[in-house]
Amino acid sequence: MNHEIRIRHVADGDWDAIVALESHAYSRLGLTEGRAALESKAHASPATCFALEAGGRLAGYLLALPYPESAYPDLRGTEEKSTSPSRNLHLHDIVIAEDLRHRGLARHLLNHLTATARTAGYEQISLVAVGGSETFWAARGFTASPVTPTGYGPTAVYMYQAVPARPVPREETEKWAEAGAARA
Repeated sequence: MNHEIRIRHVADGDWDAIVALESHAYSRLGLTEGRAALESKAHASPATCFALEAGGRLAGYLLALPYPESAYPDLRGTEEKSTSPSRNLHLHDIVIAEDLRHRGLARHLLNHLTATARTAGYEQISLVAVGGSETFWAARGFTASPVTPTGYGPTAVYMYQAVPARPVPREETEKWAEAGAARA
């Protein structure tokens, strides 16, 4: 990939692109949330929500927020900023533009989130895998839980992973440096 890749916090000007990416990724599954629900999740925890730029365009995003273990946000509901501490960071949504998938960008965002979670003292990251994506998440170390998510489609799987005590090995970050990515 010849484009410069950069991860940054979600900005107010990103929402049109985020909504378009989310709609394209989830409309076939009937799981689109709408702008208000997406924005509320980012506003609930701005320090754990990220935009991925590639070649000067918004090419992906990740929304994560503190959430009680074994719980998950209402898909279309709005969130308030949590005042109760949580050891669990819930990865609510991650989307990469279709033309840039299968290049490791989701893994790059996930590594960035994991480093952020470790620095902030989170012990676990959870998510709800939809549309058969549990194999993708299992390959990244997530384990299925007996919790049955509702409102995320009939095949949704609640998954979790302990936040590793150590950062990603240097060779992984070097690979991203070679691809033009800013180091996390």
